[in-house]
Amino acid sequence: MTTEPEILHYTAFSADPAGGNRAGVVLDAGGLADDAMLAIAARLGYSETAFLTDPPEGLGGAGTRAFTLRFFSPKAEVPFCGHATVAASVALAERSGPGDLVFATPAGTVPVSVTEDDGVLRATLTTVEPHTEEIGDADLAEALAALDWPAGDLDPSLPPRIAFAGARHLVIGAATRERLADLSYDFARLEALMHRLGLTTLQLVWRESRTVFHVRDPFPVGGVVEDAATGAAAGAFGAYAREFGLVPAASVLTLHQGADMGRPGVLTVELREGDARVRVSGTGTRIA
Repeated sequence: MTTEPEILHYTAFSADPAGGNRAGVVLDAGGLADDAMLAIAARLGYSETAFLTDPPEGLGGAGTRAFTLRFFSPKAEVPFCGHATVAASVALAERSGPGDLVFATPAGTVPVSVTEDDGVLRATLTTVEPHTEEIGDADLAEALAALDWPAGDLDPSLPPRIAFAGARHLVIGAATRERLADLSYDFARLEALMHRLGLTTLQLVWRESRTVFHVRDPFPVGGVVEDAATGAAAGAFGAYAREFGLVPAASVLTLHQGADMGRPGVLTVELREGDARVRVSGTGTRIA
């Protein structure tokens, strides 16, 4: 009889267990087949669960702990998940102390640095190389129809684009905070479009100030109505914002997410001049 490994419960991008985005974490998933990992993720019902196994040969170096990291939503495996990476990193740091980690993920190699300040752990991940691409007019119209968002409610300074930093996200800018707050969409219709375009979430954005944004992420392809704090989308958005000159090449952005769900969280996005990759950081904590 196979014994199921310990399943830990964490929230990411908040030091408060009632905030942020919850994730399952399995630190020793070496004995689990893919269908077993999917079954655990489905049973937990979180947007993603992280599964750690031994690293590929040669990954990491002196002073860096290395692992293979995979992510499953309740419906399918996803190539990269930022909040589950933060959750797994905090879980490891609680056991072995802060420091440098590196993960082999389906999207590529992701380094993470974990620090501690006054007993609070903060993880900073570095994305894979990001990029953006156009979305066709018909596909954008279908996305807006599924959202029930009139084109006149969009922010013309935030052009709709597909952005990638480990997973694909459709960025759409809302003209007002009220537009962003009013989210009631056609689940099946949006899910079908996202499958066709290979999207993980929609990154819906309202700009509060020069470097402060509020975001929401519908996630029907994962079997979840909405993601409460989306690190992968935050990284993709950072690259998008830099590419379109919305922020300086070297910037620190603050993204607020989850407040409309009653689970507020804060994601910090750092852009460095001369480095295309994006750094996404946040706190995390274990939950009951």
